[in-house]
Amino acid sequence: MANIIVLGSGAFGIALALVCNNAGHNVTIWSKFPEELDEIRNTGESSKLKGVKIPPAITLTSDKNDITGKDIVIVGIPSSFVRSVMQEVSPFISENTVIVNTSKGLENLTFKRMSEVISEECPNRAVVVLTGPSHAEELSIGVPTTVAVTSKSIESAEYIQDIFTTDTLRLYVNADIIGCELGGAMKNVIALACGISDGLGFGDNTKAALMTRGIHEITSLGLEMGAELDTFSGLTGIGDLIVTCTSAHSRNRRAGILIGQGVSPEEAVKKVGTVEGYYCCEVTHGLAQKMGVEMPITDELYHLLFEGGKAVASLGKLMGRPNRHECEHYTTLEQLQKLDKLHHE
Repeated sequence: MANIIVLGSGAFGIALALVCNNAGHNVTIWSKFPEELDEIRNTGESSKLKGVKIPPAITLTSDKNDITGKDIVIVGIPSSFVRSVMQEVSPFISENTVIVNTSKGLENLTFKRMSEVISEECPNRAVVVLTGPSHAEELSIGVPTTVAVTSKSIESAEYIQDIFTTDTLRLYVNADIIGCELGGAMKNVIALACGISDGLGFGDNTKAALMTRGIHEITSLGLEMGAELDTFSGLTGIGDLIVTCTSAHSRNRRAGILIGQGVSPEEAVKKVGTVEGYYCCEVTHGLAQKMGVEMPITDELYHLLFEGGKAVASLGKLMGRPNRHECEHYTTLEQLQKLDKLHHE
């Protein structure tokens, strides 16, 4: 039995808290917003995860001292707040504690992955990333779910695999932390684009094209940054992309639908809440330019979200691009050598 604390009272953090509680672990939810915890105390549930009962066995606290001495700290907060929150709580996290990050995003300006941000603010702690196709609404009620865990420390990833695995949640260890985090972050960008397509009234053909060419873009950038090719055909690549682009639970898709229907991007984000793809698009656009990687879907989405572009015009530009061969991920000599090696193994 492990002592586990979840930082943040968002939907996914609560869902993991329920999974761990049902598995017999001692679970605490910490939030810096006492009113969110009062809502749970008074109603037995959170408005962020409606209809899902949160048992009294799960401790609720706003006291940072309760973080100290835990075996596992789960980071369940939006990516844009990860650094500030980890700065705040770092002194209370014991050195032998394993930190599990579930936030999917890249830090603005620095382009750093969330595990890098956490490691900078909480040095000398093992950081594990849990990512993959997993909507909180389904995970919290026991719908069978499979995700990946990754870390610089494979032993720490395997530890979390053992602790979190249940009859309804299965975890696979993946050693490619770069690819896992990039896939988990950038699929939100493509999901936002797919939502816009839905909002415009386009069909399955268009969405399939966006998803397929979207994973092309994610893979191209990932390989340039040192990720492994196989990761993008796995749970944190195509798996997470599928669920986020197609599900009614997806906030990125829902925000995209509103934008496609004529709502301004800013208003759509305000209506839906946390829309990681909105923020990640800006970061990914800058990162792609820095790395010299061509990402036309991301570029057009950036133009639409932040430069006043129009969705129909962006689609026309994508459809009117010069003719290409399909498999052109491997633009550098190193990537060509990697592909040749794969073909001969």
